[in-house]
Amino acid sequence: MAFPQTLDLYCRVVDNYGDIGVCWRLARQLAAEQGLAVRLWVDDLTSFRRLCAAVDTAAQEQQLEGVTVRRWDAAAGHGVADVADVVIEAFGCELPAATLAAMAARPTAPVWINLEYLSAEAWVAGCHGLPSPHPQLQLTKYFFFPGFSAGTGGLLEEAGLEQRRAAFAADPAMQATFLADIGVHPVPGDCLVSLFCYTDAPVAALLDALCNEGRPTLLLVPEGVAGAALAAWTGRAFGPGDLVRRGSLTLQAVPFLDQPDYDKLLWCCDLNLVRGEDSMVRAQWARKPFIWHIYPQQEEAHRIKLDAFLDRYTEAMPAQAAEACRAAWHAWNGDGDLRRSWPAFRAALPALGAHMAGWCERLRAQGDLAGNLLAFIRRVR
Repeated sequence: MAFPQTLDLYCRVVDNYGDIGVCWRLARQLAAEQGLAVRLWVDDLTSFRRLCAAVDTAAQEQQLEGVTVRRWDAAAGHGVADVADVVIEAFGCELPAATLAAMAARPTAPVWINLEYLSAEAWVAGCHGLPSPHPQLQLTKYFFFPGFSAGTGGLLEEAGLEQRRAAFAADPAMQATFLADIGVHPVPGDCLVSLFCYTDAPVAALLDALCNEGRPTLLLVPEGVAGAALAAWTGRAFGPGDLVRRGSLTLQAVPFLDQPDYDKLLWCCDLNLVRGEDSMVRAQWARKPFIWHIYPQQEEAHRIKLDAFLDRYTEAMPAQAAEACRAAWHAWNGDGDLRRSWPAFRAALPALGAHMAGWCERLRAQGDLAGNLLAFIRRVR
């Protein structure tokens, strides 16, 4: 029998969208491109539904885009009797004892993968693919690290993504239709900016910088993002369909988009402010300048991850653009004054945009994460 044929992917939703966003993309790609029977176990179907409107939050099991989605109820122990050929534990989500016991009881033990968080830190390549035997059971877990360099698992990128992006970018009518469908009608000359951030982002500083710079900006904010900060800055509740003009800034709320439409929003914009892991990777594939709001960690560990990425990302940039990029990214992540760093960053946008094509080609040369994952599974099996 060919191996593998079936795959279980387990996901606990931690920050609402990032974990399930990555897992949902991976599950779809493994099913569509690798021909696997994929079951995605999720503990929070409500958050999942924001990314995929077809999700039935009451269903114990459902079929979505070629993937079997099952509710992950840890208290019930899942009743897992038909363990798959491959079991992926996303982001150290800790499989229940009943699941591990079923895996160990399988005549042929499954390949067990811990899909790790994305990092550009130098140690990642050395830990990628390392085995970790279970202390009591005849099972071995392998650590699989996404990454930006050789010796890592690469990044998620489904087949045909670049071709779809390029076709969309070359068709102004297609872009205008998409924007009109979400209620956006930019004025010629507007700089389109999208905003997706965590609650601790210095949103007021960004809005002040945009409204005072003298060049027209249309800032698009999905529903539910930075709500308190936007309300404080505008002086009123700010929600879907709302539009506020102040100085050179037009601020507009847009619907919270599913993943395919969020990709299109990133493709439409001249600058994207993104957060976490999933939207950060998609912003890179959009080939547009971006700023990353990294997920905050204890003891400021996220700042090390931020600088590790910036070291790689800015390596081939012109020095002035790299300096402006670093200053703005640091300020957006709480280290500096964004109002002061913004003018230099805005002036660097053409250079940052020109940098993205070569950056994406270097990333793409590593192969996509799903394909690399299956090659690794076959190798360790």
